[in-house]
Amino acid sequence: DCKMLANKMQLRQQPNLQRRGACRLNVRCQAVAAPTISKTSQLTQLAGMTVLSIDTGDLNLIRKWGPTGLITDATTNPLFVSQAALKPNEPEYASLVNAAVAAAKQGHLGGHGLPAVPAHKAGGKPSSAAIDLAIDHLSINLGKQILGLVQGYVSTEVDIRLSFDAAGSEARARRIIALYEAAGVPRSRVLIKLAGTWEGIRAAEALERDGIRTNITLVFGFAQAVAAAQAGCTLISPFPGRVLEWVKADNPKGPQSFEPAQDPGVVAVRRMQAFYRKHGYPTICMPASWRSSTGNDLLDEIRALAGVDRMTMPPALLEALAADERPLPRALAAGAAGGAECTDGNERLTEESFRWQLTMDGACNDKMAAGIRAFAGDTARLVGVLEAHPGWH
Repeated sequence: DCKMLANKMQLRQQPNLQRRGACRLNVRCQAVAAPTISKTSQLTQLAGMTVLSIDTGDLNLIRKWGPTGLITDATTNPLFVSQAALKPNEPEYASLVNAAVAAAKQGHLGGHGLPAVPAHKAGGKPSSAAIDLAIDHLSINLGKQILGLVQGYVSTEVDIRLSFDAAGSEARARRIIALYEAAGVPRSRVLIKLAGTWEGIRAAEALERDGIRTNITLVFGFAQAVAAAQAGCTLISPFPGRVLEWVKADNPKGPQSFEPAQDPGVVAVRRMQAFYRKHGYPTICMPASWRSSTGNDLLDEIRALAGVDRMTMPPALLEALAADERPLPRALAAGAAGGAECTDGNERLTEESFRWQLTMDGACNDKMAAGIRAFAGDTARLVGVLEAHPGWH
């Protein structure tokens, strides 16, 4: 049975993040046993102070964790979409890919800033525009299935190759939302993921003005967090573990382990959320991508950020939290009190000041470029799978 249990955890009271009723979606359910989670587990304790999202595109794992009532949202990225396409022997995923190719073959009338995509002629090689359309359909097919399994949002990413094209990112995002709505999914349940470049944030600003909620991802530096808030973005996804990786690699003779509260990635996320609290921004801070501060425990950063607005994490870390019965203290103060540690002003960032701050922030500059390259590689693999799909012939 894939009907979700009512989520008993209170969301942080934000006017733009109220829980929505689940839309009716056709989900082909498989029997997956939900774990039994103690009310005293660290997972339950964490869910009482931070809204939790599952970071996976594996539908069975989402089916497993969704009914616990502890997981509200799900996040996806190009890797998860490409993984779905690489499962041709699993009927559920194969059907998502087949449907995406079949829809893309019909073409698209265009609009939303994009030209029309002509219908595909059988026997020919699909055009790059047809492949892009198939990617969007596949992302939506996967997202729609996920939305039948969680009560909150799904994050769907715009083609990472458009990270430095504001108009192109905005146009693809609008098409994604239009396709979701045509499939019966309201835009209120979708977060459009865009890279934390100047262009990605400008695209998000335009989308937010039309009620399209956005998730700025690949966030490694304070300037990205400030620019996203000033643009009115709904949510950011900073990566504390990647910041820690960069600091250790940049100074191999320096400290290679940290107390979790002094972990450079944890410090960076605390600064971002404190800035939002002090200056009254409703933008949500949702860290992702976790590493061990001490080198001994993969939950170090998660515990050190308990009380942050939201978190997204893979199922293995949910399992580890569920197995730990020790008390979990709140690390970040709730509400306006969370801004007490902020010493940053709120000067408006210009493109020049944004780019300068990114360049001077080594972790941000290097890790964002590496993240874009990694997602571009996942997208290239996805393109290859879709180009070779027999449905075009």
